[in-house]
Amino acid sequence: MPDTSSSTGRILIVTLGGDAAALSGLLREAGHAVHVARDAEEAQVAVATRAPDLVILDIVEQEAAGIELLTALSQIGEQALLPVLVLGTGEDVPRLRLRAFGAGAADFLTLPCDEEELLARLRVHLRQRQAREHLARALRQRQELFNLIAHDIKNPLTSVLFAREMLALPDCKPERVERYLQIIEESTREALDYIRSYLESQSPTDPTAEGAPGASTSLGDAIRWLTARYELQLEASGLRLHSTVPDGDACVAIDARLLRHVGENLIGNALKYARSGGEIDLAGLAGADGVWRLVVQDRGPGVPTSFQPLLFKPFQRVDGHDAPGGLSNGLGLALARQIVLGAGGRMWYEDREGGGSRFIVELPSAACDDRAGNDQTP
Repeated sequence: MPDTSSSTGRILIVTLGGDAAALSGLLREAGHAVHVARDAEEAQVAVATRAPDLVILDIVEQEAAGIELLTALSQIGEQALLPVLVLGTGEDVPRLRLRAFGAGAADFLTLPCDEEELLARLRVHLRQRQAREHLARALRQRQELFNLIAHDIKNPLTSVLFAREMLALPDCKPERVERYLQIIEESTREALDYIRSYLESQSPTDPTAEGAPGASTSLGDAIRWLTARYELQLEASGLRLHSTVPDGDACVAIDARLLRHVGENLIGNALKYARSGGEIDLAGLAGADGVWRLVVQDRGPGVPTSFQPLLFKPFQRVDGHDAPGGLSNGLGLALARQIVLGAGGRMWYEDREGGGSRFIVELPSAACDDRAGNDQTP
């Protein structure tokens, strides 16, 4: 009886005219999911659509066609790492084996072969594939973490650089020196806090994982924080920031740091694309059905209609635009929307009447608690 205690997977058998009944029965008995393709076209469709873990290619009946198919399979994008075990026979097996390996085969077995040896080889290749997939996932997660850290510390470090440049100006206003120094200290601490939170987080690639469950924050406090942090930076770029703080208690169901993070991305976006001499509006407005809205709008060129479907997708940037110093990675709006969705809200873009961009963040209202105003001083 076959050993069914080891790794199993999705196996594609390609027979090229041969009979696969005995082989498919053996593999199914061993616990594998089996699909059979009987020609090259059917095999390539199956590889592209069924995502097998391993291919068994029987080239006994059609050696030349089998080698040609093997070469084609090794060149199908991500399937270049798909292991193919070739079954062959004939008078010149050594030559055939070399041709198979040269065309991309992971293994070769001469028919007739021992069933236990065949199953053992399958287990080895399946385990190797699983190990490669695990490594690929780990590398992707590492890259995602790197992208998030790089993006999150970009805003505070940009503020540090701005304040330092203002202090170095010969005509720097003395009454602003203390404020610039404060921006440097607070932005540096903010960058360090981001790094610390990622190092301590159990879920570092999920930006919505920050903050206490059930947290709420004051929308007005967030707007005041954003105004104090970016007012001078916008002014230095020839832009004016006009803020509207909602009256009374206006608390929303989101962590304070996350709301500021969303606002920073939107203001940074306006700073990047709006034209000098214009005005950026930052407002907290009451919406319908117990929601509050954070609105950021400008009089820049707006977002081209053709690009709007890509606006909230990662690593997308409008052609011909980039942040100063080439620091934009196209993650800001994607992360901001993910944060808002994680808090049970919505975020969308509108063309502003009269020209420009308008971003709306809609969040459910929440009872204000002691955390709502914490850590809001810019």
